[in-house]
Amino acid sequence: MAAAERAWDQAPFLRGLMRRHPDWLDDIASLGVETFLSAAIDRHDRGDDVQASLRDARARVALGTALGDLAGDLPLDRVVATLSAFADRAIDTAVRAAIAERVPDAPPDGITAIALGKLGSRELNYSSDVDLVFIYDGDRIICREGEDPEDAARRIVRRTAELLQRSTKDGYVLRVDLRLKPDAETAAVAIPRPRAELYYHAEALTWERAAYIRARPVAGDLQMGADFLAEIAPFVWRRSVDYTAIRDIEDMSLDIRDQYEDGQTLGPGYDLKRGRGGIREIEFFAQGQQLIHGGRDASLRVPDTRGALAALAAAGHIDAGVATDLSATYELLRTAEHRLQMREDAQTHMIPKRADDRKAFAVLMGAADYRAVERRLAGPVARVEAAYDGLTQGATRPAVPRGKGLKTYLADAGITPRDEAARLIKSWRGRTYRALRADAAQREFESALPLLVSAFAALPTAANALRRFDEFLSRVPSALRLFALIAANPSLAALLGRVMGHAPLLAGKLARHPELFDAMIGGALDGLLPRDELLAGAARAASVAPDLERCLDAVRRWTAEQRFLVGVALLEGAATPGAASESYADIADAAIAALVPPVFADFARDHGRIADADPIVLAFGRHGGRALTERSDLDLVFLFSGDHRAKSDGERSLGATTWFNRFFQRLVSALTVPTAAGPLYEIDTRLRPSGAQGLLAVSVDTFAAYQTGAAWTWEHMALTRARIVVGAAHQEALSAAIRGGIMKPRDPDRLRAEILEMRTDMRAAHPGGGALDVKHAKGGLVDLEFLVHYRQLLTGTALEPGIAEALDALIADGQLPASLAAAYRLMQDYLVLSRLVGDAIKGPAGAATRALVAARCGLADWAALKGAIAAARHDVVASWRDHFR
Repeated sequence: MAAAERAWDQAPFLRGLMRRHPDWLDDIASLGVETFLSAAIDRHDRGDDVQASLRDARARVALGTALGDLAGDLPLDRVVATLSAFADRAIDTAVRAAIAERVPDAPPDGITAIALGKLGSRELNYSSDVDLVFIYDGDRIICREGEDPEDAARRIVRRTAELLQRSTKDGYVLRVDLRLKPDAETAAVAIPRPRAELYYHAEALTWERAAYIRARPVAGDLQMGADFLAEIAPFVWRRSVDYTAIRDIEDMSLDIRDQYEDGQTLGPGYDLKRGRGGIREIEFFAQGQQLIHGGRDASLRVPDTRGALAALAAAGHIDAGVATDLSATYELLRTAEHRLQMREDAQTHMIPKRADDRKAFAVLMGAADYRAVERRLAGPVARVEAAYDGLTQGATRPAVPRGKGLKTYLADAGITPRDEAARLIKSWRGRTYRALRADAAQREFESALPLLVSAFAALPTAANALRRFDEFLSRVPSALRLFALIAANPSLAALLGRVMGHAPLLAGKLARHPELFDAMIGGALDGLLPRDELLAGAARAASVAPDLERCLDAVRRWTAEQRFLVGVALLEGAATPGAASESYADIADAAIAALVPPVFADFARDHGRIADADPIVLAFGRHGGRALTERSDLDLVFLFSGDHRAKSDGERSLGATTWFNRFFQRLVSALTVPTAAGPLYEIDTRLRPSGAQGLLAVSVDTFAAYQTGAAWTWEHMALTRARIVVGAAHQEALSAAIRGGIMKPRDPDRLRAEILEMRTDMRAAHPGGGALDVKHAKGGLVDLEFLVHYRQLLTGTALEPGIAEALDALIADGQLPASLAAAYRLMQDYLVLSRLVGDAIKGPAGAATRALVAARCGLADWAALKGAIAAARHDVVASWRDHFR
């Protein structure tokens, strides 16, 4: 037979089958190809070895359909119907076998395989994979004793796939693709029916609607599959006219063209499926219009492509001549695709680039040479391309182009790196993230996108900023309002770009807590809240919570929001670094003050209260001096008023010292233990009496006695910055205790020697990190703070907890040079800003951030800032030498 000779000569895969099974050719000749194929499909489940019988049946079907196709005995519709019928039976056999291996003789209840793509429409390729979605009913699926339904479904599906696609000495049966499952982000290979129904009704995308035009149950519990498809039919066939479907279909086409750029034009290497004017464009042409009109016209709900074209023409949605032409071209292209695939049993759609392979393809196509095939394809492919372009021209064109035009647009906008920007934008348009799935969110996104591109283009390099914004989008629950606000207020895009570009720390907070965006647009640029309003705000956040755990979360959220707003205000120049530093301290005060009462009340419920005794919290260090940065921890000392010998009045009574030590342990946990709302502060309590070896909390009397008796000089230096956070009612006693320690008589020479020794030890531990280390390096803030503390302890004057205020008083008194005031403020400003921007200041990409930091420090540029810092450190070194030479 001529067809067998052509197959033998030009198709190595078919030649191998004929060589191994010469008797099959006799059967085909005697029975006829249709009867041979029917028998092959019917025998697929005979025998105990399911894998072997399936592979034997598949080989028979492969040879029979190929020879029938080449001989002209099987038109395209019979070829695809036969291939699809075999796949249906094979999949159902594999599902039943997978279940029977686990529970013998069990029916396939409660699990169904839904076929999508070409198997769903009974148009399967000669060498195609099968797109399957497995749905299960947890109440009905057959499980082993004690087995979880989800685990049972997973094992059944994986065994089914193995039976079908595992390659053995007899080959394989079908390649299985499970990636079209609902909620593809999950790892599950089978989806519970309720979750799948919810997904398709609430979250699924246009391409998934298009996929379900061709959906049908093929294996397992077929009735359950049919019921499921009926349930989600409103998702596929919407009653309203849905023109966004055309835009989404075009997006898919452009993505395919970009991904398979080399195969777009007819010629060697042309992709019959994905190329311009190819099979996919015919399918999209039909499916796009089915989605638009099928919700109101049930006659258009036809799964197969040529049937859909005929239905669209009959309903008057497309010209009858166009439908006929596209249908004929579809048949031609699918036939050519099969001839390519039968050569090596390969899932290919590409016209070969090698001349001898093209010659073999031409022979299988019944042509004298490849050029004859190309001439046959040229006209039909061009007409498909024209028809498809005519359809997609009706889609709304976004301001930022899609496809190849995107990179050109980004280059013209000046955004770098444009390849990464293009990749991310394509991902966002592809509705990768839940927040961008809805049509409305996509519309607002397209409106905001030009503004976002401009915002990121304003950064010298947008790479890191784009990645941070991508992380933000991946976490935000809904992006509709976000993009609507940006589209209505372009300055928000610029602000967002600067946050993402200059402040990784803020960008990370925004990504972890997208709700901060609302806070940012609501008040970041209005200036900083006064201290009284911060204290009241934290107290309100704590008071409305019904229990301690939710109180902690409420205060954490409030604190995170306020700290974020300070950072944005500082970045934008709406707050000076000095004001921001004080505000960071005020926020910490407010959080502590808000948490003490509920933690106190919760502890008192267990152990009662101690009469005439109150908790007291002192801030030391930068916190005490109201000079915090974004990254500062809090130095706290805990005291209590009253008699340390008193006892609480509860059933589980405790002595005062034990009571307050346990209470403050709970308070520290409340401030430091992470919760769902995130961390609050790191707390350092080592400045308490006797340091880490001492009690966490002591009485005011004990504290006063320690400071005037046993405290070291370094503890008195720390005491100069002590400030009351909680316990203002005991101001007089506390002030006396603090002044008692600071004003203690001292030997000047010994004080000088001790301070030099302390500074030497500290410098050994923190040697400094170069010209811009304004804290530990020689002439930095630590040296300046030591100078201030030395004069305070030596003279008992300028006893202000804030370094800036103490320094001003010492300068006014003639104890220190006036230049140190400006030196302190510059280095403190730089420290606050550098802690905010972090690593964004480094490297070539940090040029813009360095310029921003310089501007916020009041200098013209980075070079001027470095020069000013060097001069400030020089002034500190000079004064240090004057005092400690």
